[in-house]
Amino acid sequence: MKLRDRVAVVTGAGGGIGRAIALALARRGCHLALADIDAAGLAATAAEAEAAGVRASRHVVDVADRGAVAALPAMVRDALGRVDVLVNNAGVALGGSFEQVSEADFDWLMAINFEAVVRMTRAFLPLLHSSDDARIVNVSSVYGLVSPPGQSAYSASKFAVRGFSNALRHELDGTRIGVTVVHPGGVATAIARSARAPAGVAPEEIALRRAASEKMLRMAPARAGEIIVRAVERRRARVLVGADAVVVALIERLAPVRYWRLLGRMLPR
Repeated sequence: MKLRDRVAVVTGAGGGIGRAIALALARRGCHLALADIDAAGLAATAAEAEAAGVRASRHVVDVADRGAVAALPAMVRDALGRVDVLVNNAGVALGGSFEQVSEADFDWLMAINFEAVVRMTRAFLPLLHSSDDARIVNVSSVYGLVSPPGQSAYSASKFAVRGFSNALRHELDGTRIGVTVVHPGGVATAIARSARAPAGVAPEEIALRRAASEKMLRMAPARAGEIIVRAVERRRARVLVGADAVVVALIERLAPVRYWRLLGRMLPR
């Protein structure tokens, strides 16, 4: 897929993997509609993208807000004229077992990590159908391949993104829209530090959990962004980001029920 002079919408573009994807697209001459709830982060990403010589519109949007998502396609069309690529990257994290996590927190995470992906896709499909070559890129996770204890909400949301993406790909077969689902492993973003913790868990335990999670976040976001955008260029249906994601996918394939007996020994407690 040739990305020069295309237009891509990227959610969660204010930092982390979203910013890295946006800047990798900008380096290829792709214009950007950047969406995030973080206005300052958006401004920084837009400045870097514009320095690469592309146009970048900024949209401060909460992707869990139905009305805001419904209004976004018209704003992007007015600013940039078209949409060829939709990157559903925005996401949040929530630690704790199913019994520890409140119903409200579980619903909060699903609204951002999964329901927003569906809503954004529905909103932008008409513009994508108008393109002569379009792609939807949905960011799942390595926890959309395996389901560790203490991640019931997050894993459920990322498996949902994976299932939705795979079914959508089959439904769009024969159209000009392709679908890529992304499974990043440990990318060094702020997701562990900013994860919501369940009420009633001691601060010391939360700190230990966050420290253990951060030990697994090793890949630079810029590297992850390059891998993902290269996969878009090659029209890949699925991309595993990082050696850890490749290993996890292999172990899950070999032992789809018992994989945690092995993985649980490999990961930090």
